[in-house]
Amino acid sequence: MTTPTDAKLVAEADADAIGLNFVSGSPRCLSVDAAKSVAAAVPRGIVRVGVFAGATAEEILRIAHAVGLDAIQLHGHLQPVQQVTAAKSPLIGDENALYDPPQLCFELAGLPVIRAVRLEAGDWGVARAWIKAARTYGQAPAMVIVDASVSRQTAAGQLGGTGATVDWRALARAGPLPLPMALAGGLTPENVAEAIAATGLRAVDTASGVESTPGHKDPKKLRAFVAAVREAISNLF
Repeated sequence: MTTPTDAKLVAEADADAIGLNFVSGSPRCLSVDAAKSVAAAVPRGIVRVGVFAGATAEEILRIAHAVGLDAIQLHGHLQPVQQVTAAKSPLIGDENALYDPPQLCFELAGLPVIRAVRLEAGDWGVARAWIKAARTYGQAPAMVIVDASVSRQTAAGQLGGTGATVDWRALARAGPLPLPMALAGGLTPENVAEAIAATGLRAVDTASGVESTPGHKDPKKLRAFVAAVREAISNLF
Protein backbone atom coordinates (compact mmCIF):
# COMPACT_ATOMS: atom_id res chain seq x y z
CA MET A 1 0.00 0.00 0.00
CA THR A 2 1.19 3.53 -0.76
CA THR A 3 -1.85 5.66 0.11
CA PRO A 4 -4.52 5.73 2.84
CA THR A 5 -7.17 5.48 0.12
CA ASP A 6 -5.73 2.20 -1.16
CA ALA A 7 -5.41 0.88 2.38
CA LYS A 8 -9.10 1.56 2.97
CA LEU A 9 -9.92 -0.29 -0.27
CA VAL A 10 -8.06 -3.34 1.01
CA ALA A 11 -10.00 -3.27 4.26
CA GLU A 12 -13.30 -2.95 2.39
CA ALA A 13 -12.33 -5.87 0.13
CA ASP A 14 -11.92 -8.09 3.24
CA ALA A 15 -8.20 -8.76 2.94
CA ASP A 16 -6.34 -9.95 6.05
CA ALA A 17 -3.18 -7.83 5.86
CA ILE A 18 -1.53 -4.88 4.15
CA GLY A 19 2.12 -4.50 3.20
CA LEU A 20 4.12 -1.33 3.82
CA ASN A 21 7.30 -1.27 1.76
CA PHE A 22 10.55 0.17 3.12
CA VAL A 23 12.88 -1.19 0.41
CA SER A 24 14.75 1.62 -1.30
CA GLY A 25 14.31 1.66 -5.08
CA SER A 26 10.88 0.06 -5.06
CA PRO A 27 8.04 2.07 -6.64
CA ARG A 28 6.10 1.23 -3.46
CA CYS A 29 8.75 2.44 -0.99
CA LEU A 30 7.34 4.68 1.76
CA SER A 31 8.77 7.26 4.10
CA VAL A 32 7.99 6.74 7.77
CA ASP A 33 5.51 9.63 7.77
CA ALA A 34 3.69 8.29 4.70
CA ALA A 35 3.60 4.80 6.23
CA LYS A 36 2.03 6.18 9.41
CA SER A 37 -0.82 7.65 7.36
CA VAL A 38 -1.38 4.40 5.48
CA ALA A 39 -1.26 2.27 8.64
CA ALA A 40 -3.72 4.57 10.40
CA ALA A 41 -6.25 4.15 7.58
CA VAL A 42 -6.98 0.47 8.24
CA PRO A 43 -9.07 -0.82 11.16
CA ARG A 44 -7.90 -3.08 13.95
CA GLY A 45 -7.71 -6.72 12.92
CA ILE A 46 -5.92 -6.07 9.63
CA VAL A 47 -2.26 -6.97 10.04
CA ARG A 48 0.24 -4.26 9.13
CA VAL A 49 3.34 -5.90 7.66
CA GLY A 50 6.55 -3.95 7.06
CA VAL A 51 8.64 -5.19 4.11
CA PHE A 52 12.43 -4.82 4.42
CA ALA A 53 15.54 -6.04 2.61
CA GLY A 54 19.08 -5.70 3.93
CA ALA A 55 18.08 -3.46 6.86
CA THR A 56 19.54 -3.80 10.35
CA ALA A 57 17.46 -4.87 13.31
CA GLU A 58 17.85 -1.40 14.81
CA GLU A 59 16.48 0.27 11.68
CA ILE A 60 13.59 -2.19 11.39
CA LEU A 61 12.61 -1.78 15.05
CA ARG A 62 12.77 2.01 14.83
CA ILE A 63 10.39 2.04 11.87
CA ALA A 64 8.15 -0.68 13.33
CA HIS A 65 7.62 1.27 16.54
CA ALA A 66 7.10 4.59 14.74
CA VAL A 67 4.56 3.18 12.26
CA GLY A 68 2.87 0.59 14.48
CA LEU A 69 3.76 -2.51 12.49
CA ASP A 70 2.38 -5.89 13.54
CA ALA A 71 4.85 -8.11 11.64
CA ILE A 72 8.02 -7.90 9.57
CA GLN A 73 8.62 -9.42 6.13
CA LEU A 74 12.28 -10.01 5.27
CA HIS A 75 12.59 -9.95 1.49
CA GLY A 76 16.36 -9.81 1.04
CA HIS A 77 18.44 -12.66 -0.36
CA LEU A 78 18.96 -15.93 1.45
CA GLN A 79 22.61 -16.80 1.88
CA PRO A 80 23.96 -19.95 0.20
CA VAL A 81 23.74 -23.04 2.43
CA GLN A 82 27.41 -23.22 3.35
CA GLN A 83 27.44 -19.55 4.37
CA VAL A 84 24.34 -19.83 6.53
CA THR A 85 25.53 -22.95 8.31
CA ALA A 86 29.24 -22.29 8.65
CA ALA A 87 29.85 -18.55 8.74
CA LYS A 88 29.43 -15.94 11.45
CA SER A 89 29.16 -12.84 9.27
CA PRO A 90 25.69 -11.90 7.97
CA LEU A 91 27.17 -10.31 4.86
CA ILE A 92 29.35 -12.68 2.91
CA GLY A 93 29.95 -13.25 -0.77
CA ASP A 94 28.53 -10.78 -3.26
CA GLU A 95 28.85 -7.35 -1.65
CA ASN A 96 26.11 -5.99 -3.93
CA ALA A 97 23.51 -8.48 -2.67
CA LEU A 98 21.11 -7.57 0.10
CA TYR A 99 21.14 -10.38 2.65
CA ASP A 100 18.82 -10.78 5.62
CA PRO A 101 20.80 -12.91 8.10
CA PRO A 102 19.00 -15.59 10.17
CA GLN A 103 19.79 -13.93 13.50
CA LEU A 104 17.40 -11.11 12.58
CA CYS A 105 14.44 -13.22 13.76
CA PHE A 106 15.90 -13.29 17.26
CA GLU A 107 16.90 -9.62 17.14
CA LEU A 108 13.31 -8.72 16.19
CA ALA A 109 11.82 -10.77 19.03
CA GLY A 110 8.31 -9.58 19.77
CA LEU A 111 7.52 -9.03 16.10
CA PRO A 112 6.57 -12.09 14.01
CA VAL A 113 8.85 -12.49 11.00
CA ILE A 114 7.60 -13.58 7.57
CA ARG A 115 10.59 -14.80 5.57
CA ALA A 116 10.51 -14.53 1.77
CA VAL A 117 12.04 -17.67 0.23
CA ARG A 118 12.66 -18.84 -3.30
CA LEU A 119 12.65 -22.34 -4.73
CA GLU A 120 16.27 -22.78 -5.84
CA ALA A 121 16.56 -25.29 -8.73
CA GLY A 122 13.47 -27.11 -7.46
CA ASP A 123 14.99 -27.62 -4.00
CA TRP A 124 14.44 -26.06 -0.57
CA GLY A 125 18.04 -26.54 0.57
CA VAL A 126 18.90 -22.87 1.01
CA ALA A 127 15.59 -22.03 2.66
CA ARG A 128 15.79 -24.99 5.06
CA ALA A 129 19.34 -24.02 6.05
CA TRP A 130 18.27 -20.43 6.77
CA ILE A 131 15.33 -21.57 8.91
CA LYS A 132 17.55 -24.03 10.78
CA ALA A 133 20.15 -21.32 11.40
CA ALA A 134 17.45 -18.94 12.66
CA ARG A 135 16.33 -21.59 15.15
CA THR A 136 19.94 -22.00 16.26
CA TYR A 137 20.10 -18.27 17.02
CA GLY A 138 16.97 -18.66 19.13
CA GLN A 139 13.99 -17.69 16.97
CA ALA A 140 12.59 -19.12 13.72
CA PRO A 141 10.35 -17.11 11.41
CA ALA A 142 6.62 -17.41 12.00
CA MET A 143 5.88 -17.96 8.32
CA VAL A 144 7.52 -18.16 4.90
CA ILE A 145 6.28 -16.54 1.71
CA VAL A 146 7.38 -18.11 -1.58
CA ASP A 147 8.25 -15.58 -4.26
CA ALA A 148 9.64 -15.82 -7.80
CA SER A 149 13.35 -16.51 -8.21
CA VAL A 150 15.76 -13.62 -8.75
CA SER A 151 19.51 -13.43 -9.29
CA ARG A 152 21.94 -12.38 -6.56
CA GLN A 153 22.62 -9.19 -8.54
CA THR A 154 18.96 -8.11 -8.56
CA ALA A 155 18.51 -4.51 -7.42
CA ALA A 156 16.69 -3.95 -4.14
CA GLY A 157 13.66 -2.43 -5.84
CA GLN A 158 13.21 -5.51 -8.05
CA LEU A 159 13.28 -8.21 -5.35
CA GLY A 160 9.48 -8.48 -5.47
CA GLY A 161 6.39 -6.93 -6.96
CA THR A 162 7.62 -7.42 -10.52
CA GLY A 163 4.85 -9.69 -11.81
CA ALA A 164 7.15 -12.71 -12.23
CA THR A 165 5.48 -15.97 -11.19
CA VAL A 166 6.56 -19.01 -9.21
CA ASP A 167 6.53 -22.44 -10.90
CA TRP A 168 3.49 -23.68 -8.98
CA ARG A 169 3.87 -27.33 -9.98
CA ALA A 170 7.55 -27.37 -9.05
CA LEU A 171 6.54 -25.87 -5.71
CA ALA A 172 3.99 -28.63 -5.18
CA ARG A 173 6.60 -31.28 -6.05
CA ALA A 174 9.12 -29.78 -3.62
CA GLY A 175 6.74 -30.32 -0.72
CA PRO A 176 6.21 -28.11 2.33
CA LEU A 177 8.72 -26.32 4.50
CA PRO A 178 8.43 -26.80 8.29
CA LEU A 179 6.48 -23.55 8.73
CA PRO A 180 3.18 -22.04 7.57
CA MET A 181 3.55 -21.04 3.92
CA ALA A 182 2.12 -18.33 1.67
CA LEU A 183 2.49 -17.80 -2.08
CA ALA A 184 3.45 -14.60 -3.92
CA GLY A 185 4.79 -13.79 -7.36
CA GLY A 186 2.66 -12.48 -10.23
CA LEU A 187 -0.70 -13.43 -8.74
CA THR A 188 -3.75 -11.81 -10.34
CA PRO A 189 -7.53 -12.19 -10.11
CA GLU A 190 -7.31 -14.37 -13.22
CA ASN A 191 -4.63 -16.85 -12.06
CA VAL A 192 -4.79 -16.95 -8.25
CA ALA A 193 -7.40 -19.73 -8.11
CA GLU A 194 -5.22 -21.93 -10.33
CA ALA A 195 -2.19 -21.16 -8.15
CA ILE A 196 -4.03 -22.13 -4.97
CA ALA A 197 -5.36 -25.33 -6.52
CA ALA A 198 -1.90 -26.29 -7.84
CA THR A 199 -0.01 -25.65 -4.59
CA GLY A 200 -2.64 -26.24 -1.91
CA LEU A 201 -1.48 -23.10 -0.10
CA ARG A 202 -4.15 -21.12 1.72
CA ALA A 203 -2.39 -17.76 2.00
CA VAL A 204 -1.42 -15.53 -0.92
CA ASP A 205 0.19 -12.14 -1.49
CA THR A 206 -0.17 -9.77 -4.41
CA ALA A 207 1.13 -6.34 -5.41
CA SER A 208 1.40 -5.67 -9.15
CA GLY A 209 -1.46 -8.07 -9.89
CA VAL A 210 -4.06 -5.69 -8.46
CA GLU A 211 -2.54 -2.37 -9.54
CA SER A 212 -3.48 0.17 -12.20
CA THR A 213 0.07 1.59 -12.11
CA PRO A 214 3.01 0.59 -9.85
CA GLY A 215 2.06 1.44 -6.28
CA HIS A 216 -1.58 2.31 -7.01
CA LYS A 217 -4.32 -0.27 -6.48
CA ASP A 218 -7.22 -0.89 -8.87
CA PRO A 219 -10.49 -1.26 -6.86
CA LYS A 220 -12.08 -3.74 -9.28
CA LYS A 221 -8.98 -5.92 -9.46
CA LEU A 222 -8.59 -5.80 -5.70
CA ARG A 223 -12.15 -6.93 -4.99
CA ALA A 224 -11.98 -9.59 -7.69
CA PHE A 225 -8.70 -10.93 -6.29
CA VAL A 226 -9.97 -11.32 -2.72
CA ALA A 227 -13.20 -12.93 -3.93
CA ALA A 228 -11.27 -15.39 -6.12
CA VAL A 229 -8.99 -16.27 -3.21
CA ARG A 230 -11.87 -16.89 -0.81
CA GLU A 231 -13.62 -19.17 -3.29
CA ALA A 232 -10.45 -21.07 -4.23
CA ILE A 233 -9.54 -21.70 -0.59
CA SER A 234 -13.05 -22.97 0.16
CA ASN A 235 -12.65 -25.44 -2.71
CA LEU A 236 -9.59 -26.98 -1.03
CA PHE A 237 -11.70 -28.43 1.78
